[in-house]
Amino acid sequence: MKTQRRFPPSSTARTDLTPTLEGVIAVVRSRHPDSDAGLLERAYVEASIWHAGQRRRSGDPYITHCLAVAAIVAELRMPPPVVCAALLHDVEDTACPPQRIADQLGQEVADLIAAVRTAVVSAHPQTGEGAMLASDAAAPSWETAVLAIRLADRLHNMRTIAFVAPARRLLKARETLDVFAPAASAVGLETVGRELQDLASAVLQPAVSSYAVTGRLLTVLTLLLPSQQRARWQEEWSADLAALTTRRARTRFTLHVLLGAPRLSMTLRRPASQEQR
Repeated sequence: MKTQRRFPPSSTARTDLTPTLEGVIAVVRSRHPDSDAGLLERAYVEASIWHAGQRRRSGDPYITHCLAVAAIVAELRMPPPVVCAALLHDVEDTACPPQRIADQLGQEVADLIAAVRTAVVSAHPQTGEGAMLASDAAAPSWETAVLAIRLADRLHNMRTIAFVAPARRLLKARETLDVFAPAASAVGLETVGRELQDLASAVLQPAVSSYAVTGRLLTVLTLLLPSQQRARWQEEWSADLAALTTRRARTRFTLHVLLGAPRLSMTLRRPASQEQR
């Protein structure tokens, strides 16, 4: 019986739950007790240097994506060099000198980064490719390490796909459903495969009726608020709703607003003099 992996929680909202470097190191050490935390710390410093000033479409610092990918790779029981490569998987898009990573972190990390950039993910991996992802062995093959980083990168990108332009969103979702989700399942990562499939399906087959219903309900709820406050809260709630890509998330958010609307209304209507007491 295959053991199901646990991954950082999915979120289509801003990256409030972005893993920390300390958390990533803790996960790596739980799998590899003798690992050198210093290597991971140096990789993080390099990623921070070369991605400084860069932001994702969500507005979050780009380093949050690097940490999220590294956290997923760490949960896949990958050793420190692979997690380092995950932290730096996009460094080739920066002004980082070609030899810099090899000099600072070793040739293995540099070669892994280069391989991730050129690797082609297949929906049907060759027999044995990526098999280590479904086991507890400590020495993954080269192909396994590269595949782990590619899957982690795609998983986090799909979790935050709400911020991508609609046309590109559809293209990435179709590729995820056709290639990445089957590839994850084929190497024993059913949990990753299912999440990729769910996220891609939500983009390709959005619950339009559910979105419309929840949107109308939020509009009705603004009637509970003071008239001068309605436009502001409707805009804020609509923006939060638009960032959610699944029916479950939209329903949960709408229920949260529904339960909190009466108290919000009372707070907004409370005289300022009363609030100061």
